[in-house]
Amino acid sequence: MIKLPSDQDISGRTFGAEEIAAITEVLQSGVLITTKGKYGKMLETAFAEKIGAKFAYACNSGSAAVHVAVAAINPNPGDEIVTTSITDMGALTPIIFQGAIPVFADVDPKTLNVTAETIERVLSDRTKAIIVTHLFGNPCEMDAIMELANSRGIPVIEDTAQSFLATVNGKNVGTIGTIGAFSFQQGKQMTTGEGGIVVTDDEALARRMYLFINKAWGYGDANPDHYFASLNYRMTELQAAVAYEQLKKLDHSVSQRQKMAALLDAKIADIDGIESYKPALNATMTYWKFCLRVDDSKIEDGSVGLAKALKVYDVASAPRYVVKPAYKCQVFRDQNTFGDSHFPFNLARPEAVDYNDDNFQGTIKGLHDVLVLPINERYDEHHIEFLATSIREAVESIRRVDAPKA
Repeated sequence: MIKLPSDQDISGRTFGAEEIAAITEVLQSGVLITTKGKYGKMLETAFAEKIGAKFAYACNSGSAAVHVAVAAINPNPGDEIVTTSITDMGALTPIIFQGAIPVFADVDPKTLNVTAETIERVLSDRTKAIIVTHLFGNPCEMDAIMELANSRGIPVIEDTAQSFLATVNGKNVGTIGTIGAFSFQQGKQMTTGEGGIVVTDDEALARRMYLFINKAWGYGDANPDHYFASLNYRMTELQAAVAYEQLKKLDHSVSQRQKMAALLDAKIADIDGIESYKPALNATMTYWKFCLRVDDSKIEDGSVGLAKALKVYDVASAPRYVVKPAYKCQVFRDQNTFGDSHFPFNLARPEAVDYNDDNFQGTIKGLHDVLVLPINERYDEHHIEFLATSIREAVESIRRVDAPKA
């Protein structure tokens, strides 16, 4: 039995002498804040160039990156921001903290991503922005989404936390919409433990994002002040030093994930009852995780059953990903926000907070079927062979005797 590299420890991460030297340099300099140090600025310049954006600003987490993006759009209390029913909570609560109403769009059960069609169903004259999450490194259908958004004059924020260097029509996600928000959390394609960065081509939005990260203090202005309510979301110089070195390794991280995912996909393609997630023809996927759709008419207990069967091989997996859709979480269900005010939900249209499952059939089906498998840049051909064999044997061990033929 092979132990697979884990992105939760050094076995699945790509740290080397470069990161250690950069951190040592920062510590020896005694300058640990990015307002005084060099690495924060170097990271922002290099990341903008790498991703193909005019402006990039580092911050201290992926959640902060989404918050900065929402704050740059500057919604009024009660404005609506359309988002997805399947994403990390860190991409949702920033909407509430800016006084806006998160309005959930359903997803395509085959990708778990929102689509132009599901977004259009929930747009209203109060929609201030749309947030799309490119889940698992698989881009949303950005052509149709941008056509819809542009026709209504609505800015699009791309939550690109899981999708570094994924592309649509050759363009990096994060640069297709109005703002891109990235995360450097532990398990991402590049990491500083925590950390994030926002990108845009819009100079006015860039200025507002920079200020929001820096307590809205106008560094370098003739008469600086704290111009509006914001927070200290600055990345430390230590994080920036690691991120700067990690960025140099991003091409390898992504290409190795793509290469190993393609190999695994080929080895399990003939297994009846499971199907891997694939990008659209005009897109590339960069595999934060490797996901399967599991057909419970052919495999006993579907994704949950397969996850249990894989434990025999010491393969960890996550059936149903986040277990339940975001709209079922207490913060939304009970509108637990600030004191007993229920703000900003007390400003919401009833239709905007209608969390009936009937509105989210794609979400329910998609989460029921999905099995999330690990993958990272440290996987090699031996790991993939072991994983493919484990999946094949696990599937056959729980194949339903009454399963319909393929």
